[in-house]
Amino acid sequence: MSETTPGATEQTVVSSSIFDFRNKIADLARPNLFQVGLAFPSIIDDGGVGTGATPDSQEDVAQSEAGASQTGTVAATELVTFLVKAANIPASTIGVIEVPYRGRTLKIAGDRTFEPWTITVLNDRDFALRAKFESWSTKIQNLQQNKQEPSTIADYQASGVVYQLDRRQAHVRAYEFQGIWPSNISAIDLAWDSNDTVQEYTVEFQVQYWTYSNNENMPNSVPDADS
Repeated sequence: MSETTPGATEQTVVSSSIFDFRNKIADLARPNLFQVGLAFPSIIDDGGVGTGATPDSQEDVAQSEAGASQTGTVAATELVTFLVKAANIPASTIGVIEVPYRGRTLKIAGDRTFEPWTITVLNDRDFALRAKFESWSTKIQNLQQNKQEPSTIADYQASGVVYQLDRRQAHVRAYEFQGIWPSNISAIDLAWDSNDTVQEYTVEFQVQYWTYSNNENMPNSVPDADS
């Protein structure tokens, strides 16, 4: 009995037309059809803004006012949906343990690690989202002093999600990132000759782990901060 290989039957190459290819694949995922959701931790929405300055000082008041930029009638979580112009689905890597045996190496599975999650954000006029991210970061590690405001690790971690959409705008798959916190908020480049463009920046989140789902009936919502 002869072995068969993909695309071959009894060592005979299967010839397919472009329509066979079309009918087999049905459709392909598009990188520009996605939606991002982000749940800010409760320490960001408790009315206080992290500054690290001496309480009630002029510097503390100025930073608090800057960090409390208003989003108007639009919630920050909703702004995320519209202003995040790019994101990614991070890699997850399983480590390799090499065990030598009589001149050969047996490779067995090690531990899993998760890469950071990065989003690119369009900067709104009021710096509303930027202020949220900066306040989040400042409460984790103050600007002027080497301290943090949250009493526990869980207090400054949240969750995010990337929904993959199809051409009919239905959710076909989702990746939810758990225990995230911003480790890097990139610079915003300014220049007099930067015409016909808008400000944007990236935020890199550390991820404890992520999970996936292909529930097509997934609701249009952002994850809970405590999930």
